[in-house]
Amino acid sequence: MSLEIHGPTIQTNAPIPVEHTCDGADRPPALAWSGAPPRTRSFALVVHDPDAPRGDWVHWVLFDVPAETSMLPEGLPPTPVLRDGSRQGTNDFGHVGWGGPCPPRGAAHRYVFELYALDSMLGLPPGVSRDRLETAMRGHVLAHAKLVATYARAAGRA
Repeated sequence: MSLEIHGPTIQTNAPIPVEHTCDGADRPPALAWSGAPPRTRSFALVVHDPDAPRGDWVHWVLFDVPAETSMLPEGLPPTPVLRDGSRQGTNDFGHVGWGGPCPPRGAAHRYVFELYALDSMLGLPPGVSRDRLETAMRGHVLAHAKLVATYARAAGRA
């Protein structure tokens, strides 16, 4: 069995519902996963847009998610530390937590949801960047899963 990530509203190669974007309520989607290796001690999640005009744009950094967790509910608050001790980093909008898709009008962008099963809790402070998280994860990744969804802004939206 290998690590897999999925969501009730986020599907592989399908459009992300507007409620999870800047054109809607900008609510973080619910996500679930399965197939974590037995030695998993925590999970980390990075959501990014490799098609962004300014380069690979980070939309969400989440880490130190406890190993017994297998899902995230929709609408997690943008707080640095969540109730279960999970920590959120800073996205490229400059905020802690989820920053939904908000591409310029035109072709659809790809949004990559990357989940990592780790052999330890990282213990980083909340608010760290993707780069700092990825540096701390080196040598600790037991498994990796990826889900790619899309979003294009409708005509008439900035």
